[in-house]
Amino acid sequence: MLAAMPEPASDLTEEQIDQPGAGLTPTLVVERFLELLRSGDVDGAVEILAVDVEYKNVGLPTVRGRERTRRLFRATLGRPGAGFEVYLHTISADGSSVLTERTDVMKFGRLRIQFWVCGRFDVNDGQIVLWRDYFDQMNFWVATARGLLGTIFPAVQAKPPSTV
Repeated sequence: MLAAMPEPASDLTEEQIDQPGAGLTPTLVVERFLELLRSGDVDGAVEILAVDVEYKNVGLPTVRGRERTRRLFRATLGRPGAGFEVYLHTISADGSSVLTERTDVMKFGRLRIQFWVCGRFDVNDGQIVLWRDYFDQMNFWVATARGLLGTIFPAVQAKPPSTV
């Protein structure tokens, strides 16, 4: 089932919202993390990451540590006009490991880059200790070209995945 994440994919209590990751299942921790990124709350999202988190986009350099990840997010998602959308297609867990299939959208002003991603999140004590994303580089570069063309010809821009 495809779920756009304009709201958290699962019901969260006010207490759970105030204490990122506390008392949540690994799946809910990941859903909360993605929702915070989607809503533009970089600092809130980063607080769900362990101090020594390993963030890996396969094929790109690994980012180690919460503060380095925070700086990366601020340099990208924290820029004026930047944004992030996530469309969760599937999420499943085996113990503390959570797997996602999703469509991510990175927005920079009128530029919209939409591409599919598979991710693995390892969660320990309510914090993400490993975040590893896999995506097809060619798909990403085609999405980037389409996004650039879409800044001139808006009809060319990728549309959000259907939620039906």
